[in-house]
Amino acid sequence: QIQGTIFPAPNFNPISDAQLLGGALQGISCEKDVLIDILTQRCNSQRLMIAEAYRDMYGRDLITDLKDNLSHHFKEVMVGLMYPPASYDAHELWHALKGVDTEEKCLIDILASRSNMEIFQMKEAYLMHYNNDLQQDIDSETSGHFRDTLMNLAQGTRMEGYADPSTAAQDAMILWEACQQKTGEHKNMLQLILCNRSYQQLWMVFQEFQNISGQDIVDAINECYDGYFQELLVAIVLCVRDKPSYFAYRLYSAIHDFGFHNKTVIRILIARSEIDLMTIRQRYKERYGKSLFHDIKHFASGHYESALLAICAGDAEEY
Repeated sequence: QIQGTIFPAPNFNPISDAQLLGGALQGISCEKDVLIDILTQRCNSQRLMIAEAYRDMYGRDLITDLKDNLSHHFKEVMVGLMYPPASYDAHELWHALKGVDTEEKCLIDILASRSNMEIFQMKEAYLMHYNNDLQQDIDSETSGHFRDTLMNLAQGTRMEGYADPSTAAQDAMILWEACQQKTGEHKNMLQLILCNRSYQQLWMVFQEFQNISGQDIVDAINECYDGYFQELLVAIVLCVRDKPSYFAYRLYSAIHDFGFHNKTVIRILIARSEIDLMTIRQRYKERYGKSLFHDIKHFASGHYESALLAICAGDAEEY
């Protein structure tokens, strides 16, 4: 049972929430605890209704007021919570592509893990917010087989629910050859299979790959390829196998390998909060021995820490 940490609040009243937020933002000093109490304890659709009530009440945009009153990572969390999921993905992709440096890991996290429907909605949001075509931007800002694979994922044409045991062994052979020969053509075949076969189909393909090669597909990819192309292929495989485990691994490396890579932690917590963050927490604890709650508490501080912990919805005893 895969589940998130944020649910619709019972007895929800957008007008009284909007009033409380207005009071918290208008005061001499911004009452950040009030913002955390409201925005992390309402689901996304409720937050959007609060923003509408806020606009009706004050004639101002809630996101703009949050941006004007808050700073640093705390601002990123509070503002991030106010975007609908597709717009949040689009926002993150835009900054990853158009920032000073392309943030490849952000592109990998989002495009390797989203369903066809999520990709379709994200592309629409991207076009609406930035008046740009996502695929064109990927094409111009990335390169090589990494770019080709991202472009393929961004088409959102993965088969869904379909599995054909008779072709699994063929696909596995193609993948195995691609790991042996590493020509451009083999790389193309490799990414075509990983980007377009259904998750159910790929489960069987990976099993067959193990039978043929005596090796796990992830180990084979790691041995044969390098750079962001290799990271992207591995991310696809890990997401096929178990998305919450993939995100647990990404959070752990963001916290421990990069000395708390704030952007990654914020993005995953917000994007997965209503999908599978509770399950990600469980995988994190199982795999790394410490709870996500403990590790966030150890690295973050102040209202920023409080906001992340509220989204993570850990229990204090987990510390």
